[in-house]
Amino acid sequence: MSDTSRTRPLGAQISHMLKSRGVDTIFGIPGVHNQEMYRGIEEAGIRHFLARHEQGAGFMADGYARASGKPGVAYVITGPGLCNIMTPMGQAYSDSVPVLVLSSCLDDTAATRGQLHQMLDQQAAGATVSDWSYTANTASAAYTLIDRALTEFQTKRPRTKHIQVPIAALEGNAEAAPDAPPAVRPVRHVLPDGIAGQIMAANLPLFILGGGAVGASDQARRALRTLKAASLPTDAGRGIISVKDDPLHFGGYLGRPETAKVAASADLVIVVGSELSETDLWRDRLEHTCPMIRVDIDPEMLGQEPGSIAVPMDANDFFTGLNAAIDGHSADTSWTADEITSARKRWRAESDSERPGIARICDALREVMPEDTMYYSDMTQFAYAGKEFWDMDRPGHWHHPYGFGTLGYALPAGIGGAAARPGLPTVVIAGDYGFQYTVQELGTAVELGQPLPILLWDNGKLKEIEDSMVAAQIAPNSVIAHNPDFCALAEAYGAKSAAPKSLGELQKAVTEAFKTDGPTLIYMTGDMAD
Repeated sequence: MSDTSRTRPLGAQISHMLKSRGVDTIFGIPGVHNQEMYRGIEEAGIRHFLARHEQGAGFMADGYARASGKPGVAYVITGPGLCNIMTPMGQAYSDSVPVLVLSSCLDDTAATRGQLHQMLDQQAAGATVSDWSYTANTASAAYTLIDRALTEFQTKRPRTKHIQVPIAALEGNAEAAPDAPPAVRPVRHVLPDGIAGQIMAANLPLFILGGGAVGASDQARRALRTLKAASLPTDAGRGIISVKDDPLHFGGYLGRPETAKVAASADLVIVVGSELSETDLWRDRLEHTCPMIRVDIDPEMLGQEPGSIAVPMDANDFFTGLNAAIDGHSADTSWTADEITSARKRWRAESDSERPGIARICDALREVMPEDTMYYSDMTQFAYAGKEFWDMDRPGHWHHPYGFGTLGYALPAGIGGAAARPGLPTVVIAGDYGFQYTVQELGTAVELGQPLPILLWDNGKLKEIEDSMVAAQIAPNSVIAHNPDFCALAEAYGAKSAAPKSLGELQKAVTEAFKTDGPTLIYMTGDMAD
């Protein structure tokens, strides 16, 4: 029940409302324009994590949401606060992450100019990187929009929402929010007639598994074993099936050019919970020549492939229905474990030749990573390579700025992820350049005492951009920057640091970092000895 014993300023009532809806964690930065939102945080019993920059607050909310499955909530101020968090808003939008951003806004921008933090159209700016962006001019509107956002996170493709409230409305007294609406009961969909039969009849069925299928891992593994189907994950779908458990799983190599031939050899492709976007394929299309079944909760995705069979279903409902239909089925497909193993070895060698030295470091790291470790990586060559050949044994445990592709994601997102899973291992993977986008969030990790290993890959340049320029016959320009002493920088924030010279020392440093009361920056280069 909501506390209706007295009125409070609307800013305080919003915190109480969020608490009554299950929100217990908020990321943000207080300012003179949103301080009323902070009046009720402690009273409501909500934890607040102070970021060093609104971009960090947004990525923390994103990382928290990915780790917990709950909405990530951020409080920011008018104008620059909203502008600073727009990059994380765009990242969460592109990767289907439930992030709710609540900001203040000016009471009037049409008749008055020169106000502190003034923007021409803050609501419209928020709308460019979110599912929707609205102004709540009254308490009733604020409560309605918050409940709408939380409901939509559960019932449709989760994407960023932005609600802004005028400063005067935040300061004005308001009655408490109404009681929370009844819990949403998702509609269970039934597998359409003929779909299971078409899949069972295929001789070379190929499943493409995206981030929308993460919650269906158990049912997906069962179905693919029964069908003896091959599978390829998108980056966000890694771990739904694992190489260790399924010899017909190609691993995380969907972006390799040769997977176009794999798709062309299939006689039926089933895409579950994936956009098949540019950042999934790194080419224009999958290059299949056979029929495609497309399973998704987003109607927009169902119309992306002309001629495909659209199945508007949740991934778990789809695989549950499929398993019921194929129970007792004896499959006899033409996929062989030997050809798939050979392909994985070939693609790993390609990746290792393109980005030398990373494979052996990843192999050494995997040996000492605790069970249930969750990874947050940045836009760095170490992650690009690692995502291909670092087999995940469970889904939703490697998070990356897949769609929007922003630098600076890993550290604050990892802080948010660690906050969502206290006592469980979390690792950050960053490159020397991207790390400096949000390095200031080390202060937050130190304050929280998070035992957070930060694997910093330093190749002394924007190596991926340099390689791209060379490939395009452009003389590399502005790809080398002066780097700080990263270990000294980390220690200046109060973090620990290590600069291992060998793989053995690296393994020791990681093991010790998990036992430390605070973050540890572990400096890595490609010349570490075996």
